[in-house]
Amino acid sequence: MSTHVRHPILLTALRPADARTFASLYAVESFARATISSVIPIQAYEILHNEQMVSILYTIVSLLGLSVTLFMPLLIRLFARRWVYTAGCLMLALGSVFFVTHTLPGQLAGMLCRVMGASALSITLNLYIMDHIRKTDFMQAESLRMAWSMFAWTGGPTLGIFLYTRFGIYAAHGAVIAFALALLALFWTYRLGDNPSIRPGKSRPANPLANIGRFIAQPRLRLAWLIAFGRSCFWTTFFVYGPLFMVVTGEGKLAGGLLVSAGNALLFMAIFWGKAGKRFGGRRTMTFAYFAMSAMLLLAGGVGEAAPLLTAAFLLCGALFTIALDALGSTAFMRSVRSYERAQMAAVYRTYLDFSELTPPLVYSVVLSFFGLGSVFVTLGLLAVFCGFFTWRYLPKSF
Repeated sequence: MSTHVRHPILLTALRPADARTFASLYAVESFARATISSVIPIQAYEILHNEQMVSILYTIVSLLGLSVTLFMPLLIRLFARRWVYTAGCLMLALGSVFFVTHTLPGQLAGMLCRVMGASALSITLNLYIMDHIRKTDFMQAESLRMAWSMFAWTGGPTLGIFLYTRFGIYAAHGAVIAFALALLALFWTYRLGDNPSIRPGKSRPANPLANIGRFIAQPRLRLAWLIAFGRSCFWTTFFVYGPLFMVVTGEGKLAGGLLVSAGNALLFMAIFWGKAGKRFGGRRTMTFAYFAMSAMLLLAGGVGEAAPLLTAAFLLCGALFTIALDALGSTAFMRSVRSYERAQMAAVYRTYLDFSELTPPLVYSVVLSFFGLGSVFVTLGLLAVFCGFFTWRYLPKSF
């Protein structure tokens, strides 16, 4: 019939957002961040020539970035999620532009852009996930997301170090810019056909200080924050002080990159931990992971600089158990937060990452004034014991 109209195939073929949608976005984002995860601390050390000053630099960046995280709900309200996500991609690329100056101001600006970009991407992506994934599927969806990111966190750090040592600073940071732009393109591809995965949120954010008070008033959210904070402190320490430990002990820059890549290669175990959590319960699995992580860190700190490769092996074992917390930990928040205040509470919850980047370097800068580099791992091990106890004591048995 002449009046018959065929709809464009492209619009009808676009699938609704599901776990694979968010896993793919997170995987590309991980490439953008992982490629220079080992380069940044080494570059900072080359500029400052002092481990303690590197810790202070990380502390300053975390303090500056914290305010951006708390005001993220306001930004989402003003500009909509898709524009905040877009800005996050561009901030990652802009950070690498600053890094190539190889100066202290450029290093500071680059690290700050990186923190702000990661904050925007993390909060908006979590909001999309909570909109489109059922609560009963959070554990499986999160373990899939972690598993897909394995490729980025495994190859990225070594790739970054290889490009940095072989081809120079422009090659390493140029790769980050390419990944950030690829992420932006993928995100807007999912936007085709009015994809609901990036529609703006309907909830209205409150004052950031009021959000903090509301968050603290809810015990389940406080516990979810502590669980996330503890495991994020491990990765902050692993990414920053792992490569630094290899350089200081004479193993070399490439060894530092290989250590981080080896730890991230274990992310494929997220699928296993997701199944373990479903079978034995999230409470038991996460408690076991925390205490096992603590044991590995205390052993790493005890060996210290006397046997760097053995210390690295213990850190890798610690990473294996931390991945259980990556796969299961965020579900404690997603199952507890009320739907009408997701944007507000997600922003406060996201501060665990800012504090995990702020607190360890600040504490370590004091500890390193009295003890060797191995004391960093002992300090982190004690924190893991504390988090493990609270997880076992207060996380509901039904979790």
